[in-house]
Amino acid sequence: MREIILGTAGHVDHGKTSLIRALTGIETDRLKEEKKRGITIELGFAHLDLPCGHRLGIVDVPGHEKFIRNMVAGAAGMDMVAFIIAADEGIMPQTVEHFDICKLLGVKDGLIILTKKDMVEPEWLEMVEEEVREFFRDSFLEEAPILHVSSVTGEGIEAVKRKLDEKVQGINFQEEFGPFRLAVDRVFSMKGFGTVITGTSLSGRISVGEDLMFYPAELSAKIRGIQVHGKDVDVIEAGHRTAINLQGREKNEINRGDMAATPGSMTPSIRLDCRLHYLAGSEKELTNRTQVRVHVGTREILGRVSLMETDAVIPGSDANVQLLLQEPVAVWPGDRYVIRSYSPIRTIGGGIVYNNAPRKRKRTAQRDRKQNREIFTVYESGTAEEKMLLFLKESGFSGIIADELATRLGVFGKKLKKLLQQPISTGRIVVVESDSRRLVAASVLQQLTATIEQLLAAYHKENPLKTGLAKEELRSQLRPQVDPKLFNYALNFLGKKEKIIQEEAEVRLSNHEVTLQVDEQAMREQISNLYLKSGLKPPNLKDVLLKFGEFPEAQIRQVIDLLMQDSEIIKINEALYFHASVLEKLKKQLVDFIKKEGEIDAPRFKTMTGLTRKFSIPLLEYFDKVKLTIRIGDKRVLRKG
Repeated sequence: MREIILGTAGHVDHGKTSLIRALTGIETDRLKEEKKRGITIELGFAHLDLPCGHRLGIVDVPGHEKFIRNMVAGAAGMDMVAFIIAADEGIMPQTVEHFDICKLLGVKDGLIILTKKDMVEPEWLEMVEEEVREFFRDSFLEEAPILHVSSVTGEGIEAVKRKLDEKVQGINFQEEFGPFRLAVDRVFSMKGFGTVITGTSLSGRISVGEDLMFYPAELSAKIRGIQVHGKDVDVIEAGHRTAINLQGREKNEINRGDMAATPGSMTPSIRLDCRLHYLAGSEKELTNRTQVRVHVGTREILGRVSLMETDAVIPGSDANVQLLLQEPVAVWPGDRYVIRSYSPIRTIGGGIVYNNAPRKRKRTAQRDRKQNREIFTVYESGTAEEKMLLFLKESGFSGIIADELATRLGVFGKKLKKLLQQPISTGRIVVVESDSRRLVAASVLQQLTATIEQLLAAYHKENPLKTGLAKEELRSQLRPQVDPKLFNYALNFLGKKEKIIQEEAEVRLSNHEVTLQVDEQAMREQISNLYLKSGLKPPNLKDVLLKFGEFPEAQIRQVIDLLMQDSEIIKINEALYFHASVLEKLKKQLVDFIKKEGEIDAPRFKTMTGLTRKFSIPLLEYFDKVKLTIRIGDKRVLRKG
């Protein structure tokens, strides 16, 4: 069953850990340093069984400003927040920063708890409550209940439990079947068990025996065992505080901040297209390419903010940005992030991820900024199909396989199949490769086919006497380079439209015909007769070019190529050509000789033909090449079959 994760938030020493201990009986301070200093440094975890039957997972986050990065990691999986404020101090610096982080990460529900009520007078408590209510005005906690407790005397603890039970009962629990994701917040080894990871499961479900993949490194491991709140289970679902025992991976191969997920469900990237809210409390404008610390899930990465439509962002405003990261990260669109200034370190903004693997965007020219605005409008308000078409158009000739498109959209399985049905059936998306389901936008295919037609038209104009262009030569002229399967798909598409004709390894426009001028036709007949009359002692190609020197060399070569295409003359090597009928006669003579004698060698071939080595050796090698004969030592025999 899907569970709810409650996270604490609030200033250092405001009683978060003490409250959890009073609610659950569980001590979340697990480090010696935490015990010694009396503050939470790392994340702590507990659970509370509610009267409604649900078990509430609780994450205790550190309040000290030095450990805010750990607080962000804990807040990444929160469904609901318990905002803790000490009655004797009220709103403090980390109260503000924690609240900003909760808003940036999209937390939508919670309650406010005033702790240490036993340390203040009722009048003071009432004044603090008014201050708190004012602080949370116009936020998701504006109407949240405010409860007064003392973790020392236990007063108000039962009221907190009842309110949590009431809130959980009001939640519409929906099972989200799909890829499993867990943001790793701890990695350790246990003697006799091996590597163990912990974290909050964010989506999907997974079972013992299945494989996990750790992103962004894309390392896989098998699940040996699963524990939830200290008890062994076979299946884990979203919303659970989870410990997973791994098989096949050492502790040093996995890091805090990794995303453990269903294999193939994520796409690592060093760029993210995002919406950014720049906090009003920031001291100065945010300029382009400002270096920041980016927090995603439980991961912290250095990066820069590229502003898509402006040169600076003023505090309290929003902007479309591309985050340029120093290391790859794996997220889904819709995931939340927080950015903190590089130095001094403080939370300055955050928001939502739109595109988890965008191409690098230009921003200098006005046309670039206009295009960026149009793209981000699709992100923000476009349909799923419009976003899908945008991704496919930007992928160009490479296209995107269906599994990768799923990770780009955050839509999987039957949902993706249903989403693809209409655009494929109407031709807006083309399935280029059925096995991998490589998808290409119809507009990209149209661009490719138009380019192919233009290249062929240019080739025919420059080479009017050539019947067609070699397919591989045509593909090599395309920029950017085109996958062979997409290229062949485009050729077949044009063939069905009767725009081109494919003949073996060549392709030509369907309206292209070789038409010789009167002088070219005369030259063709003369060259053919020249090779026919010269028999087995044809002139060298250079001599032929000189003989017809009144014509441009390129034109002579095109006529010779045409004779070869029509199978009137045959090329033996770069210098020697023979008339086809001459070679056919020689072929018959050679076959008869070998059938009678069983074999032939170079001297006997010279004797049979009366040729010098200049002609005899190239001819013998030609008959080997066309697989009439096979050379065995110094002799040749007929090739079988």
